[in-house]
Amino acid sequence: MLNSITYAGFVAIVGRPNVGKSTLLNRLVRNKVSITSSKPHTTRYRICGIHTEGSYQSIYIDTPGFYFKENQIVDCAINRTVIRALDGVSLVIFLIEGTRWTSADQMVMSRLKEQESVLLVINKVDRISDKHTLLPYLHYLVQKRNFVEIVPISAKKSININIVSSIVQEHLPKSQYYFPEKSITNRSQIFMCSEIIREKLIRFLGAELPSIIIVKINKFSLEKNGYLNISSMLLVRHNSQKNIVIGNGGSKIKTIGIAARKDLESFFKVTVYLDLWVQVKPC
Repeated sequence: MLNSITYAGFVAIVGRPNVGKSTLLNRLVRNKVSITSSKPHTTRYRICGIHTEGSYQSIYIDTPGFYFKENQIVDCAINRTVIRALDGVSLVIFLIEGTRWTSADQMVMSRLKEQESVLLVINKVDRISDKHTLLPYLHYLVQKRNFVEIVPISAKKSININIVSSIVQEHLPKSQYYFPEKSITNRSQIFMCSEIIREKLIRFLGAELPSIIIVKINKFSLEKNGYLNISSMLLVRHNSQKNIVIGNGGSKIKTIGIAARKDLESFFKVTVYLDLWVQVKPC
């Protein structure tokens, strides 16, 4: 935007695992840029979602949930990724859920003591059966620290997302945009492709998902007739894991492929031809 004042800044979304950070990010960006799942630690990498509206560019950092063990935050790569994401942000969105403050929430908040601006967002309020418990809970949370605001939301149902977005804009400093106006993420198309496929692996394999499965994109090309041709190799450690991914008569990988293709077409706005292969690659 030439000859006008613009505001831009980074906003970290933090919280314990599985409180809905990725769903909130997608709602704030108005696009699906981070994969979601009911399985904890779905988010492995630092992913930015970008929303540009008027004079404001909000850059949201989706982070893995802090990893806990025996009521302690352990020093691991996941936690270091989250802590690094807090550097230089204009605002932290601290996401919790429901009306139950947990020891894990308390430990996450302890890591935010150096952060001046923290917005507390209570997710999944649509699941609260007794709405009368919400007001006393809000009074309880006010005592925890000086939050810039406390906002109850439902990321899944888009309740009060506009309020969160407005508060974020209020905390953005004057700055040139960091990304082109039409950008929605800092990640490459190939990365997003692999993440969409990984989401479907998590969703359809559930507890059977191998502890480590690598999605490798071997081919990613826009053909002359306008369709996107994608070939992906799914790398597992053992033959038994390969059999799980493929399923009886190829049924499981077919289901995964169909679901992934639909999301890829929605994301890239073109017809997609997707070819999935499974290969055993021992460590």
